[in-house]
Amino acid sequence: MANLKDLKNRISSVKSTRKITKAMQMVAAAKLRRAQEAAEASRPYAERFNAVMAGLAASVGGSDSAPKLLSGTGSDQVQLLVVMTSERGLCGGFNTNIVKLAKAKAQDVLAAGKELKILTVGKKGRDQLKREFGANLIGHVDMSDVKRLGYGDAQNIAKDVLSRFDGGEFDVATLFYAKFVNVVSQIPTAQQIIPAKFDDAGEDAGASTLFDYEPSEEAILADLLPRGVATAIFSGLLENAASEQGARMSAMDNATRNAGDMIDSLTIQYNRSRQAVITNELIEIISGAEAL
Repeated sequence: MANLKDLKNRISSVKSTRKITKAMQMVAAAKLRRAQEAAEASRPYAERFNAVMAGLAASVGGSDSAPKLLSGTGSDQVQLLVVMTSERGLCGGFNTNIVKLAKAKAQDVLAAGKELKILTVGKKGRDQLKREFGANLIGHVDMSDVKRLGYGDAQNIAKDVLSRFDGGEFDVATLFYAKFVNVVSQIPTAQQIIPAKFDDAGEDAGASTLFDYEPSEEAILADLLPRGVATAIFSGLLENAASEQGARMSAMDNATRNAGDMIDSLTIQYNRSRQAVITNELIEIISGAEAL
């Protein structure tokens, strides 16, 4: 059994840890509000942009004049995974869940006998992936110096991906990130960005038949598709930022609660040990007095 001094030091240590986790929870809560507002504000634009693009893509179809970013290379032999995670830890399973989804995709690609390439955005994803897929890592984007996310950050990543595609380095690119739902729920998501894939456009699917485009639909797509890649990456970065802060807030709240439970347990143990020491001292005094 630990002595009283050890127990007292442990209680003091856990109390210090609880102060840190509580402070981190409050900081994450403050950052979450801004990140959540940014992520939610970007969704209407991204959804409408994709709907318009889906309508144009449906009208172009599989024509020979379709842009390469839409039609692809005609092969899926070389696959690029763009895995976006955070630069910092202490956010629960946020990074691990994204990496787990990316690993499952990577294993499927390799099992099918295809070539795998991985581009990481964020240190935590790179650290986890290099243990198993170190030979497949072809690049890394460091976001540690970014104080506030902007569209320019997404453009830089998009330029890197597009230059690799234009250079024939891969055929299919898939983006991995976590979609923010609420503080306790972030959904790991895989989104194919090259060649572009769109959900059902709904009303916009037939909208292109009502309009004549100048220049042609193919020319418009050729100009908008690179922006679509940057838009998808920017949306993923914003969703990741909100998801990271939500996961960190939840993780630090759990850590604070666990620290409180540990303090209560150690305090009870300390009191019992102290009472045992006092009881032993009383017995020794009484025994000595009786011996006299």
